[in-house]
Amino acid sequence: MPAYHSLYGRKFGIDQSSGGLVSDDGTKTATATGTGGTGTATLNKTSGKITTGALTTAAAATHVLTLTNSKIAATDTVLVTVGKGTATTGIPTVADVTPGAGSVIITIQNIAAAAAVNGTLVVGFLVIKA
Repeated sequence: MPAYHSLYGRKFGIDQSSGGLVSDDGTKTATATGTGGTGTATLNKTSGKITTGALTTAAAATHVLTLTNSKIAATDTVLVTVGKGTATTGIPTVADVTPGAGSVIITIQNIAAAAAVNGTLVVGFLVIKA
C-alpha cells in the first residue's frame, strides 16, 4: 500500500512493495469497447492500463482508441505504451498520441509485414501535466 503525501493539493507517493511512483489511487484499469478500427474507454486517472476488445487489426492497419479522461488537458503530454494482452500475432506499436481537453486519441498501428493482431492489447498511459 502506498504512503501518500500532499504535493500542491495532489496525492503523491512511493509504493512500498514495488518502489514505483504513484500519483493517485484507486482502480487504474479499464476495458475498452470496440473491436474494429476504433475503440473507446473511460478512466479518470493520471496513469493506468486499458485492455482493448479482441482485435483483428490487419498488417499495416491501425486501431484508434479514444480515452475519455478528466485529468487530461490539451497542453499535457501523455506517454503511451502498448503490449499484447491475449494477442499472439502482429506487432502493435504506438503511432500517434493526441491529447485534448478531457481526452486523448491513441493510434495503434500493426507494423507486422503479414500477420494480423489476433486478440486484446494492453495500453498503458501516464499523464505529464504541462
